[in-house]
Amino acid sequence: MMAGSSVPFRKIAAHRLAVSEPPPQWFGNGANTGATASGRPWTNGNWLKSRFHFSFAEYSNPGNAEFGVLRVLNDDLVQPARGFGRHGHANMEICTYILEGDLTHRDSMGNGDTLGRGSVQFMSAGRGVQHEEHNLDPEAPLRFCQIWIKPWKHGLDPNYGSFAGTDASLRTNRLQHLVAPATSEDAGVPVKIQADAHIHVTELTEAGKRVGFDVAEGRQAYVLQAEGTASFEGAFGKSTLERHDAAEVRGPVALDITALEAGAHVLIIEMAAGKGGRTDIPNEL
Repeated sequence: MMAGSSVPFRKIAAHRLAVSEPPPQWFGNGANTGATASGRPWTNGNWLKSRFHFSFAEYSNPGNAEFGVLRVLNDDLVQPARGFGRHGHANMEICTYILEGDLTHRDSMGNGDTLGRGSVQFMSAGRGVQHEEHNLDPEAPLRFCQIWIKPWKHGLDPNYGSFAGTDASLRTNRLQHLVAPATSEDAGVPVKIQADAHIHVTELTEAGKRVGFDVAEGRQAYVLQAEGTASFEGAFGKSTLERHDAAEVRGPVALDITALEAGAHVLIIEMAAGKGGRTDIPNEL
């Protein structure tokens, strides 16, 4: 089945993603050493390895520019004692979900934070803000997903906040609702943003563990298999996603998500139905 907006579940295999390894001087880092100060080898030869789910930076692809209000999803692996020097953003809701290591944030509003696995930070860039993000650990790598979501309107007041994911039980073998629109009255959702989008995560601890997720009529979702392997089953049939695979889901559809191995870690970004989606590749369901 070829790409098309009517496809209810469209797998985006990891090999379809653009992979970027920019030179360290782009973001104020020293030359790659291939090892940390302790002499332990890096987990990647370059300081940064980014997987771009949508057109971004040197990866320019008009056939893969956005999915509804989701404009950017970058899956970044940052080596020890490296990071992104100060740079600016405007008119975007930016959510960062941390998968491995510790992310340290500083910005021009005076905010500072260090967050670990399962945590999410958010920033309403609004009229404009400068920030920097680093992996200050001298030995351990950092992996996080940076998510850019288009806001309801431009010119908002810049804002920053975070939620520490220290209680893993909230996402273990269940869905954790991490992000919701600011208009949501659900007090249990820790992060509220200025856009019609929700972010859910789950970690399934062993093969056979499952959760369900419904995408309603007039809604859509982008799914990232962050770690492990899981099956996704619904009226469309059945598909398997492995680490770094993704999927575009268009409602109405009820997803049955089942771990095929221990440690199936799934990230779901749900939003109103909108334009976009990949038009440059076939469906690989």
